[in-house]
Amino acid sequence: MKFDVSFLQPKLADMPAHAAAAEALGFDGFWVAETNSDPFLNLALAAEHSRRMTLGTAIAVAFPRSPAILAYTAWDLQRYSGGRFVLGLGPQVKAHNVLRFGVKWEKPVAKMRETIEAIRAFWHTWQTGAPLDYAGEFFKLMLMTPFFDPGPIDFPAPPIYIAAVNEQMLRLAGSHCDGVHIHALHTARYLREVALPEIERGLARSGRARADFTVNTAVFAIPTDDPAEARTAEAHVRQQLSFYMSTPAYRAVLELHGWGDTADQLGQMARAGQWAEMPDRITDKMLDAFAVTGSWAALPGLIRTRYGDLLDRVAYYLPFEPGVNDAGWAASVAGFKEAGRSVD
Repeated sequence: MKFDVSFLQPKLADMPAHAAAAEALGFDGFWVAETNSDPFLNLALAAEHSRRMTLGTAIAVAFPRSPAILAYTAWDLQRYSGGRFVLGLGPQVKAHNVLRFGVKWEKPVAKMRETIEAIRAFWHTWQTGAPLDYAGEFFKLMLMTPFFDPGPIDFPAPPIYIAAVNEQMLRLAGSHCDGVHIHALHTARYLREVALPEIERGLARSGRARADFTVNTAVFAIPTDDPAEARTAEAHVRQQLSFYMSTPAYRAVLELHGWGDTADQLGQMARAGQWAEMPDRITDKMLDAFAVTGSWAALPGLIRTRYGDLLDRVAYYLPFEPGVNDAGWAASVAGFKEAGRSVD
Protein backbone atom coordinates (compact mmCIF):
# COMPACT_ATOMS: atom_id res chain seq x y z
CA MET A 1 0.00 0.00 0.00
CA LYS A 2 1.47 3.35 -1.08
CA PHE A 3 1.27 6.27 1.34
CA ASP A 4 0.58 9.65 -0.24
CA VAL A 5 -0.09 13.22 0.81
CA SER A 6 -3.14 15.12 -0.38
CA PHE A 7 -3.85 18.85 -0.65
CA LEU A 8 -7.51 19.84 -0.50
CA GLN A 9 -6.95 23.60 -0.53
CA PRO A 10 -3.61 24.18 -2.24
CA LYS A 11 -1.81 27.50 -2.41
CA LEU A 12 0.32 28.06 -5.48
CA ALA A 13 3.06 29.94 -3.64
CA ASP A 14 3.43 27.04 -1.15
CA MET A 15 3.84 24.28 -3.70
CA PRO A 16 7.63 24.35 -4.09
CA ALA A 17 8.22 24.02 -0.34
CA HIS A 18 5.40 21.51 0.13
CA ALA A 19 6.61 19.26 -2.70
CA ALA A 20 10.22 19.32 -1.54
CA ALA A 21 9.23 18.60 2.06
CA ALA A 22 6.85 15.78 1.11
CA GLU A 23 9.49 14.09 -1.02
CA ALA A 24 12.11 14.46 1.72
CA LEU A 25 9.76 12.81 4.23
CA GLY A 26 9.33 9.84 1.89
CA PHE A 27 5.74 10.09 0.66
CA ASP A 28 5.03 7.96 -2.41
CA GLY A 29 2.55 10.34 -4.06
CA PHE A 30 1.38 13.95 -4.06
CA TRP A 31 -2.26 14.72 -4.90
CA VAL A 32 -3.87 18.10 -5.45
CA ALA A 33 -7.62 18.72 -5.43
CA GLU A 34 -9.53 21.30 -7.44
CA THR A 35 -11.21 23.45 -4.81
CA ASN A 36 -9.85 26.97 -4.48
CA SER A 37 -6.99 26.83 -6.99
CA ASP A 38 -6.06 25.27 -10.34
CA PRO A 39 -4.60 21.82 -9.60
CA PHE A 40 -2.57 21.64 -12.81
CA LEU A 41 -0.67 24.86 -12.08
CA ASN A 42 0.09 23.59 -8.59
CA LEU A 43 1.36 20.28 -9.94
CA ALA A 44 3.63 21.98 -12.47
CA LEU A 45 5.42 23.56 -9.52
CA ALA A 46 5.38 20.28 -7.60
CA ALA A 47 6.98 18.55 -10.60
CA GLU A 48 9.73 21.16 -10.68
CA HIS A 49 10.54 20.66 -7.01
CA SER A 50 10.44 16.86 -6.78
CA ARG A 51 12.06 13.97 -8.61
CA ARG A 52 10.48 10.75 -7.35
CA MET A 53 6.87 11.10 -6.17
CA THR A 54 3.83 10.28 -8.26
CA LEU A 55 1.96 13.55 -8.96
CA GLY A 56 -1.74 13.71 -9.70
CA THR A 57 -5.04 15.53 -9.60
CA ALA A 58 -7.51 14.21 -7.06
CA ILE A 59 -9.53 15.42 -8.73
CA ALA A 60 -9.78 17.95 -11.56
CA VAL A 61 -13.34 18.75 -12.59
CA ALA A 62 -13.78 17.28 -16.05
CA PHE A 63 -16.77 18.86 -17.75
CA PRO A 64 -15.83 22.56 -17.64
CA ARG A 65 -12.78 21.62 -19.75
CA SER A 66 -12.83 20.14 -23.23
CA PRO A 67 -11.07 16.81 -23.85
CA ALA A 68 -8.49 18.73 -25.90
CA ILE A 69 -7.61 21.06 -23.01
CA LEU A 70 -7.30 18.11 -20.64
CA ALA A 71 -5.22 16.13 -23.12
CA TYR A 72 -2.75 18.98 -23.74
CA THR A 73 -2.38 19.78 -20.05
CA ALA A 74 -1.83 16.16 -19.01
CA TRP A 75 0.62 15.58 -21.89
CA ASP A 76 2.68 18.59 -20.84
CA LEU A 77 2.74 17.52 -17.20
CA GLN A 78 3.68 13.95 -18.08
CA ARG A 79 6.57 15.21 -20.18
CA TYR A 80 7.70 17.80 -17.62
CA SER A 81 7.46 15.47 -14.61
CA GLY A 82 9.43 12.68 -16.28
CA GLY A 83 6.46 10.33 -16.52
CA ARG A 84 5.12 10.77 -12.98
CA PHE A 85 1.74 12.38 -13.68
CA VAL A 86 -1.71 10.83 -13.09
CA LEU A 87 -4.78 12.55 -14.56
CA GLY A 88 -7.53 12.26 -11.97
CA LEU A 89 -10.94 13.46 -13.15
CA GLY A 90 -14.34 13.82 -11.54
CA PRO A 91 -17.77 14.97 -12.65
CA GLN A 92 -18.53 17.13 -9.58
CA VAL A 93 -22.24 17.53 -8.81
CA LYS A 94 -24.86 19.20 -10.99
CA ALA A 95 -25.11 22.40 -8.95
CA HIS A 96 -21.39 23.16 -9.21
CA ASN A 97 -21.29 22.43 -12.93
CA VAL A 98 -24.27 24.63 -13.69
CA LEU A 99 -24.07 27.38 -11.07
CA ARG A 100 -20.31 27.68 -10.43
CA PHE A 101 -18.70 26.62 -13.72
CA GLY A 102 -21.56 27.61 -16.02
CA VAL A 103 -21.67 24.39 -18.08
CA LYS A 104 -24.49 22.03 -18.96
CA TRP A 105 -25.15 18.92 -16.90
CA GLU A 106 -25.51 16.12 -19.47
CA LYS A 107 -25.57 12.36 -18.83
CA PRO A 108 -22.50 12.41 -16.56
CA VAL A 109 -21.51 8.75 -16.94
CA ALA A 110 -21.79 8.79 -20.73
CA LYS A 111 -20.02 12.14 -20.99
CA MET A 112 -17.22 11.01 -18.69
CA ARG A 113 -16.73 7.90 -20.82
CA GLU A 114 -16.45 9.99 -23.98
CA THR A 115 -14.13 12.47 -22.26
CA ILE A 116 -11.75 9.63 -21.37
CA GLU A 117 -11.93 8.13 -24.85
CA ALA A 118 -11.41 11.49 -26.54
CA ILE A 119 -8.40 12.35 -24.36
CA ARG A 120 -6.79 9.06 -25.29
CA ALA A 121 -7.58 9.69 -28.96
CA PHE A 122 -5.50 12.89 -28.78
CA TRP A 123 -2.68 11.09 -27.02
CA HIS A 124 -2.68 8.29 -29.61
CA THR A 125 -2.47 10.83 -32.43
CA TRP A 126 0.40 12.72 -30.83
CA GLN A 127 2.35 9.58 -29.96
CA THR A 128 1.90 7.67 -33.22
CA GLY A 129 1.12 10.27 -35.88
CA ALA A 130 -2.19 8.58 -36.70
CA PRO A 131 -5.04 10.89 -37.75
CA LEU A 132 -7.30 12.24 -35.02
CA ASP A 133 -10.62 10.51 -35.46
CA TYR A 134 -13.09 10.38 -32.58
CA ALA A 135 -16.87 10.62 -32.88
CA GLY A 136 -19.35 10.25 -30.05
CA GLU A 137 -22.56 11.78 -28.79
CA PHE A 138 -20.82 14.78 -27.19
CA PHE A 139 -17.54 15.15 -29.09
CA LYS A 140 -16.54 14.92 -32.75
CA LEU A 141 -12.82 15.42 -33.13
CA MET A 142 -10.90 15.11 -36.38
CA LEU A 143 -8.65 18.14 -36.80
CA MET A 144 -4.97 17.99 -35.81
CA THR A 145 -2.42 19.78 -37.97
CA PRO A 146 1.36 19.66 -37.33
CA PHE A 147 1.40 23.20 -35.90
CA PHE A 148 -0.90 22.15 -33.03
CA ASP A 149 0.61 18.70 -32.47
CA PRO A 150 2.93 18.57 -29.43
CA GLY A 151 4.51 15.36 -30.68
CA PRO A 152 5.42 12.16 -28.85
CA ILE A 153 6.77 11.86 -25.33
CA ASP A 154 9.40 9.48 -23.98
CA PHE A 155 7.03 8.06 -21.36
CA PRO A 156 3.81 6.04 -21.31
CA ALA A 157 0.58 8.02 -21.59
CA PRO A 158 -0.60 9.31 -18.20
CA PRO A 159 -2.82 6.93 -16.24
CA ILE A 160 -6.40 8.15 -15.87
CA TYR A 161 -8.31 7.78 -12.61
CA ILE A 162 -11.86 8.97 -12.00
CA ALA A 163 -13.78 9.79 -8.86
CA ALA A 164 -16.69 7.40 -8.45
CA VAL A 165 -19.43 6.81 -5.88
CA ASN A 166 -22.44 5.36 -7.68
CA GLU A 167 -22.52 1.98 -9.36
CA GLN A 168 -22.42 3.21 -12.98
CA MET A 169 -19.40 5.44 -12.43
CA LEU A 170 -17.61 2.66 -10.52
CA ARG A 171 -18.18 0.29 -13.45
CA LEU A 172 -16.89 2.96 -15.82
CA ALA A 173 -13.75 3.27 -13.72
CA GLY A 174 -13.19 -0.46 -14.07
CA SER A 175 -13.86 -0.61 -17.80
CA HIS A 176 -12.13 2.58 -18.98
CA CYS A 177 -9.64 3.77 -16.35
CA ASP A 178 -6.37 2.86 -14.71
CA GLY A 179 -7.62 3.64 -11.24
CA VAL A 180 -10.32 5.17 -9.09
CA HIS A 181 -10.42 7.92 -6.49
CA ILE A 182 -12.76 6.80 -3.70
CA HIS A 183 -14.14 9.71 -1.69
CA ALA A 184 -13.03 10.01 1.93
CA LEU A 185 -16.65 9.44 2.99
CA HIS A 186 -16.45 5.67 2.70
CA THR A 187 -16.16 2.63 4.90
CA ALA A 188 -14.35 -0.65 4.44
CA ARG A 189 -17.75 -2.32 4.17
CA TYR A 190 -18.76 0.04 1.33
CA LEU A 191 -15.54 -0.78 -0.52
CA ARG A 192 -15.96 -4.50 -0.02
CA GLU A 193 -19.69 -4.82 -0.75
CA VAL A 194 -20.36 -2.02 -3.26
CA ALA A 195 -17.33 -0.35 -4.82
CA LEU A 196 -15.01 -3.27 -5.54
CA PRO A 197 -17.69 -5.58 -7.01
CA GLU A 198 -18.78 -2.84 -9.43
CA ILE A 199 -15.18 -2.02 -10.37
CA GLU A 200 -14.49 -5.69 -11.00
CA ARG A 201 -17.54 -5.89 -13.30
CA GLY A 202 -16.04 -3.05 -15.29
CA LEU A 203 -12.63 -4.69 -15.32
CA ALA A 204 -14.16 -7.88 -16.67
CA ARG A 205 -15.67 -5.93 -19.57
CA SER A 206 -12.21 -4.66 -20.50
CA GLY A 207 -10.51 -8.02 -20.06
CA ARG A 208 -8.42 -6.88 -17.11
CA ALA A 209 -7.88 -8.09 -13.55
CA ARG A 210 -7.89 -6.32 -10.18
CA ALA A 211 -4.07 -6.31 -10.26
CA ASP A 212 -4.22 -4.04 -13.32
CA PHE A 213 -6.09 -1.34 -11.42
CA THR A 214 -5.37 1.12 -8.58
CA VAL A 215 -7.82 1.97 -5.80
CA ASN A 216 -6.88 5.23 -4.13
CA THR A 217 -8.50 7.16 -1.29
CA ALA A 218 -7.98 9.53 1.61
CA VAL A 219 -8.83 8.28 5.09
CA PHE A 220 -10.04 10.41 7.98
CA ALA A 221 -7.20 10.02 10.48
CA ILE A 222 -7.13 11.18 14.11
CA PRO A 223 -3.59 11.05 15.55
CA THR A 224 -3.69 10.66 19.34
CA ASP A 225 -0.08 11.40 20.37
CA ASP A 226 -1.04 14.85 21.67
CA PRO A 227 -4.41 14.83 23.51
CA ALA A 228 -5.24 18.44 22.67
CA GLU A 229 -4.44 17.94 18.99
CA ALA A 230 -6.46 14.73 19.02
CA ARG A 231 -9.53 16.57 20.31
CA THR A 232 -9.11 19.22 17.63
CA ALA A 233 -8.69 16.59 14.92
CA GLU A 234 -11.77 14.69 16.10
CA ALA A 235 -13.87 17.85 16.07
CA HIS A 236 -12.67 18.60 12.54
CA VAL A 237 -13.52 15.08 11.37
CA ARG A 238 -17.01 15.28 12.88
CA GLN A 239 -17.53 18.60 11.08
CA GLN A 240 -16.34 17.20 7.74
CA LEU A 241 -18.45 14.05 8.14
CA SER A 242 -21.56 16.09 8.88
CA PHE A 243 -20.97 18.24 5.81
CA TYR A 244 -20.40 15.32 3.44
CA MET A 245 -23.26 13.30 4.92
CA SER A 246 -25.63 16.18 4.17
CA THR A 247 -24.79 15.85 0.44
CA PRO A 248 -27.12 13.61 -1.61
CA ALA A 249 -24.23 12.42 -3.80
CA TYR A 250 -22.89 10.23 -0.99
CA ARG A 251 -26.18 8.83 0.25
CA ALA A 252 -25.47 5.31 -1.03
CA VAL A 253 -22.67 4.93 1.51
CA LEU A 254 -24.98 5.96 4.35
CA GLU A 255 -27.91 3.81 3.23
CA LEU A 256 -25.64 0.77 3.35
CA HIS A 257 -25.19 1.36 7.09
CA GLY A 258 -28.79 2.34 7.82
CA TRP A 259 -27.97 6.01 8.32
CA GLY A 260 -30.33 7.45 5.72
CA ASP A 261 -32.41 9.24 8.35
CA THR A 262 -29.31 11.01 9.64
CA ALA A 263 -28.49 12.08 6.10
CA ASP A 264 -32.00 13.55 5.76
CA GLN A 265 -31.64 15.44 9.04
CA LEU A 266 -28.23 16.80 8.10
CA GLY A 267 -29.51 17.87 4.68
CA GLN A 268 -32.31 19.84 6.32
CA MET A 269 -29.88 21.43 8.75
CA ALA A 270 -27.50 22.40 5.94
CA ARG A 271 -30.32 24.08 4.03
CA ALA A 272 -31.21 25.99 7.21
CA GLY A 273 -27.59 27.07 7.68
CA GLN A 274 -27.22 25.18 10.97
CA TRP A 275 -23.59 24.28 10.29
CA ALA A 276 -22.42 24.62 13.91
CA GLU A 277 -25.01 22.14 15.18
CA MET A 278 -24.46 19.49 12.47
CA PRO A 279 -21.38 17.75 13.98
CA ASP A 280 -23.45 16.84 17.06
CA ARG A 281 -25.41 14.41 14.86
CA ILE A 282 -22.29 12.32 14.20
CA THR A 283 -22.38 9.40 16.63
CA ASP A 284 -19.33 7.61 17.96
CA LYS A 285 -20.33 4.60 15.87
CA MET A 286 -20.31 6.72 12.72
CA LEU A 287 -16.97 8.24 13.66
CA ASP A 288 -15.44 4.79 14.19
CA ALA A 289 -16.77 3.59 10.82
CA PHE A 290 -15.35 6.49 8.81
CA ALA A 291 -12.21 7.45 10.75
CA VAL A 292 -9.10 5.70 12.04
CA THR A 293 -7.83 6.75 15.46
CA GLY A 294 -4.38 6.01 16.89
CA SER A 295 -0.84 7.30 17.27
CA TRP A 296 1.04 8.50 14.21
CA ALA A 297 3.13 5.32 14.35
CA ALA A 298 0.12 3.03 14.85
CA LEU A 299 -2.11 4.48 12.12
CA PRO A 300 -0.46 2.56 9.22
CA GLY A 301 -1.06 -0.78 10.92
CA LEU A 302 -4.62 0.14 11.84
CA ILE A 303 -5.35 1.14 8.25
CA ARG A 304 -3.83 -2.05 6.88
CA THR A 305 -5.85 -4.11 9.34
CA ARG A 306 -9.08 -2.34 8.41
CA TYR A 307 -8.64 -2.32 4.65
CA GLY A 308 -6.37 -5.25 3.85
CA ASP A 309 -6.04 -5.51 0.08
CA LEU A 310 -9.04 -3.25 -0.63
CA LEU A 311 -6.76 -0.24 -1.18
CA ASP A 312 -3.58 0.30 -3.17
CA ARG A 313 -2.85 3.91 -2.25
CA VAL A 314 -3.95 5.96 0.75
CA ALA A 315 -3.51 9.46 2.14
CA TYR A 316 -4.66 10.96 5.40
CA TYR A 317 -7.51 13.46 5.25
CA LEU A 318 -5.31 15.87 7.20
CA PRO A 319 -3.61 19.14 6.27
CA PHE A 320 0.12 18.80 5.62
CA GLU A 321 2.34 21.73 6.52
CA PRO A 322 6.15 21.46 6.45
CA GLY A 323 7.54 21.88 9.95
CA VAL A 324 4.26 20.93 11.64
CA ASN A 325 4.15 17.39 13.05
CA ASP A 326 7.09 16.33 10.88
CA ALA A 327 7.98 13.61 13.38
CA GLY A 328 4.44 12.27 13.26
CA TRP A 329 4.30 12.25 9.48
CA ALA A 330 7.72 10.55 9.38
CA ALA A 331 6.49 7.87 11.79
CA SER A 332 3.51 7.13 9.54
CA VAL A 333 5.69 7.06 6.41
CA ALA A 334 8.02 4.61 8.14
CA GLY A 335 5.07 2.51 9.29
CA PHE A 336 3.69 2.13 5.78
CA LYS A 337 7.11 1.31 4.34
CA GLU A 338 7.76 -1.29 7.03
CA ALA A 339 4.35 -2.87 6.43
CA GLY A 340 5.08 -2.93 2.72
CA ARG A 341 8.38 -4.73 3.27
CA SER A 342 6.69 -7.33 5.48
CA VAL A 343 4.12 -8.01 2.76
CA ASP A 344 6.82 -8.33 0.11
